Amino acid sequence: MTLKALSQYGPHFQVKVLNSLLKNKKFLLNIRDVLLPSFFENNAHQWIVKEVLQYFDEYNSCPSLDYLGIEVKKIDNEVLQTSVKEQLKEVFKLINEDQEYVEDEFSNFCKNQALKNALLKSVDLLQNGMFDDIRFTIDNALKAGQDKNIGHEYFKDVVGRYTEEDRQVIPTPWPNINELLMGGIGGGDFGLIFGSPGGGKSWTMVALGAHAIKLGMNVVHYTLELSEGYVGKRYDAYFTKIPVNTVHLSQDQVVKTIEKLEGSLTIKEYAPGQASISTLEAHIQKMTDLGYPPDMVIIDYVDLLKSSSNARDEKEKLDNTYVSTKGLAKTLNVPVWSVSQVNRAGANDDVIQGDKAAGSYNKLMITDFCMSLSRLAQDKVNGTGRFFIMKNRYGMDGMTYHADMDASTGHVKMSDTPKDYDSIEQSNNNSNPNEPSVRDRKSIAPLAENFFMNQ
Repeated sequence: MTLKALSQYGPHFQVKVLNSLLKNKKFLLNIRDVLLPSFFENNAHQWIVKEVLQYFDEYNSCPSLDYLGIEVKKIDNEVLQTSVKEQLKEVFKLINEDQEYVEDEFSNFCKNQALKNALLKSVDLLQNGMFDDIRFTIDNALKAGQDKNIGHEYFKDVVGRYTEEDRQVIPTPWPNINELLMGGIGGGDFGLIFGSPGGGKSWTMVALGAHAIKLGMNVVHYTLELSEGYVGKRYDAYFTKIPVNTVHLSQDQVVKTIEKLEGSLTIKEYAPGQASISTLEAHIQKMTDLGYPPDMVIIDYVDLLKSSSNARDEKEKLDNTYVSTKGLAKTLNVPVWSVSQVNRAGANDDVIQGDKAAGSYNKLMITDFCMSLSRLAQDKVNGTGRFFIMKNRYGMDGMTYHADMDASTGHVKMSDTPKDYDSIEQSNNNSNPNEPSVRDRKSIAPLAENFFMNQ
């Protein structure tokens, strides 16, 4: 049951409807055939709806703010122009917390109005004995407002796929990675960083989360190894640039620093093997209900989650967990970052490639972006490392970037230009002619691993 007139819902409800019309293409697509500007009593609202429908009919997309700004300037009536500007400001600054309810209620209102108009039209048709026309009119009214989203219509959606709203991304702290990712990792994307134990993987998660927080994002960081408090101290160290082992001596500076941050951070600890993706989904739903929906999810790390699969094979269970993590990113429409281990052979490589993934090579297939972090013993002493781009759905991969890494604060600075694999190998050979080459070590490592396993 809906109210008889849109005015009965109040002006704030109508502003929320306009907010959805301007931002949610799926909603607009479904009610296009039943939406009329005359439903709104406010002249400014009617003008906005007319422009939305006109733009959608021509470009199959929601109008941009730039388009509306230009069209507003063409309004001759100064009073209407001022009113439209004020309403648009209110619409775009609105935080539509009950968006789903508003869209469902307005859709039902529009459907009922369409059915009402069809019944009124049928009275005249009945008097003229036009029964087939009555059936046709009623059937169309009942079909109105149904879900019409069949997917991305390639020829119609040219404008839509190039708008800023089509792929919302969160940049990483590293400009060269952002360039490879067309701006950053986006909603529904799953990013993964491989590395050896103690190589700094968890610190890269802190760097990614902290950078998003500085940009005003809400971040939830799940930790399955470290405690919540210690992960919090790592973020303190990152923001203040004070080493994590001494940051507890500078609590006043920590407070002053984090007070200036625009985003928010929630750290949740689970015991290894006790939490599943369903556990995380329930926690995220609780956060959303409390008004803290996450813009980015960090899981440190996915391999330690409990699989929901009944398979006996550990590889199949692990693959299922990774697929579920990708599904979580798609369902929430937010980026998910995680880390994973490399096998023992990969731990000795100057550059870790995809064949050294521990557990299952299928991890790479499931993720959207994947890179490895290699830090040998000398790198840990020198504060250096190498990032290798394993996989990238949005651009090039296969490049290696040298990096300076402060393992006490989590700050990582990547080189601007990549190094090719052969040059790294040659550099290593020149620095120590008695040391086996990268390729030699790669061929020796599996043999050595098998030897020690058989002892």
